[in-house]
Amino acid sequence: MPKKSSARVSKKKKSSKSTLFVYLRNKIIGVVLLVLALALLTGYNPFYKPSQNPNDPIKISTKLISQISNQEIPLRIIIPNIKIDDAIVEAEIIGGYWELSENTASYGQGSGIPGKPGNTVIFAHAREGLFYNLKDVKTGNLVYVLTKNKWYKYKVNKITAVYPNQTEVIMPTKNETLTLYTCTGFYDEKRLIVTALPVK
Repeated sequence: MPKKSSARVSKKKKSSKSTLFVYLRNKIIGVVLLVLALALLTGYNPFYKPSQNPNDPIKISTKLISQISNQEIPLRIIIPNIKIDDAIVEAEIIGGYWELSENTASYGQGSGIPGKPGNTVIFAHAREGLFYNLKDVKTGNLVYVLTKNKWYKYKVNKITAVYPNQTEVIMPTKNETLTLYTCTGFYDEKRLIVTALPVK
């Protein structure tokens, strides 16, 4: 009888170890699947390695560098539908990058100017009081840009998200275009790009 009892205890131990192993394995699989699901929902790509820190300035092409009058550069941007009303400073080019202002929107020096053919690039941090609300913009929303002498009116025509190394979105254009640029996505790994065309 004692031998049988010992065999039963041994079987119970093996059974409880097996049950514990299965339980832990299922928990680990569940956590992994949950993380993958969240990554898919937020657009996170675990295999993507950003070419630069999201807080770094914006790398530009030297083709953008040109001289323009200070009277033509944007000084303020207003998007009434999403309550954006920001002052704009000119972002200088330092080491091939546009510097990013901490407390205002920035105009990319050498990009287009309002009222003329080209791509006017305005960017800011995705923070309250700056471009945080840009995530809520809709196609058709109106955007107003003020220079020293005139207001310019644009209508949003395209909203996309790209990786920081996809700099073609800020390259010059043949027609007058306004491009707004800020961070978005999981850990700000992407850039929200909003383009708008002039309303005559």
